[in-house]
Amino acid sequence: MQRSEGIKRAQFLAGMASAGLAAAALPAGPARAGQGGPRHRGVVYTVGEGETPGTAFSAARMREDIRVIREELYADTVDVTGDGVERLTATAAEAAERGLRVWLQPTLGDAPERDILDHLAETGRFAERLRRQGAAVDLSVGCEFWLFVPGIVPGDTVLDRIRNLLDGTLDPVEMQRRLDRFTAKAAAVGRSVFGGRLSYAAAQEDRVDWGLFDIVGIDYYSYFPHRADHVKELSRFLRWGKPLAITEFGTCAYVGAPRTAGMGWDVVDYDKEPEEIKGDLVRSERTQADWLLRLLDVFCSMGLYAAMAFEFVTPDAPHRPGDPRHDLDMASYAVTKTLKDRPDDPASDWHWEPKEAFHALARRYRSARTACRHTH
Repeated sequence: MQRSEGIKRAQFLAGMASAGLAAAALPAGPARAGQGGPRHRGVVYTVGEGETPGTAFSAARMREDIRVIREELYADTVDVTGDGVERLTATAAEAAERGLRVWLQPTLGDAPERDILDHLAETGRFAERLRRQGAAVDLSVGCEFWLFVPGIVPGDTVLDRIRNLLDGTLDPVEMQRRLDRFTAKAAAVGRSVFGGRLSYAAAQEDRVDWGLFDIVGIDYYSYFPHRADHVKELSRFLRWGKPLAITEFGTCAYVGAPRTAGMGWDVVDYDKEPEEIKGDLVRSERTQADWLLRLLDVFCSMGLYAAMAFEFVTPDAPHRPGDPRHDLDMASYAVTKTLKDRPDDPASDWHWEPKEAFHALARRYRSARTACRHTH
């Protein structure tokens, strides 16, 4: 689940994890295992205006990041997501120029339904132009609409909708009806402008009519101690006989983070100024790296269509070496750590450095042809 303008990822994930949307079981049918995947290996790259002046979108920074994703992370796919048609299309064009497969996913939130659909249509038309020029492009119509799109869950903003989900002030049957209606509208808009394969990024407990799409897309944050349990859970998404893409997976860089499933971010006290880490966490980049490789082994054993690690960089969660109480990078899912030149200045310039997770992914992606020789 990506961030909308001015809303932290923590607040998005809070809604996802606590919404209680795991209602109906999926249609029965045999799961079909693939062979030798995931076919495409990548990383999520989020575009947006930034939460502070210092983290505003930079075309020059984006171009260098895309180069690194291709040449140093050895990814063959980049999930370009976020809002702002110009930012999305510029990043998609750069990725295509670098020879990357583009998974293009506009995620405009807290806007009127018509604006969200127009934003999707304009982005989709650009994706079609790239496709016709020979680029490898998949279009996702969005991400977890029940949270992003006003009118599905009561509330004018993402925060309002999260509060209503937490309080249970909603009719789940009516919510599902509204979600189905908007998802069908978005799929129709995507089909009208894009001739390639269409998808959507759903939370793993969402109920979606995957008959509307060519690729099943799942943001995956489960924790199980045994690989077989991950395989069992993911196998239910193969019942439609369609390719399965893991549109997000990952964890944070501290001991115990994988066990929190999708709640790894929930270790920051956002009411403090400055924001600070709660408790006495132990930073562990190795924990994050090992978990990414563990999940890749699962995806590999199932022969999935694609797997995209969340995420490349999170500039609004800077790392503070030697200051664990304010090391917000511990609550970040990024495979790089952001370091500010002037830690207390919101307008400060910054750079990123690779975490152990970056190097682990790079080794795995580089050796992808032999990476699937793991046993169950």
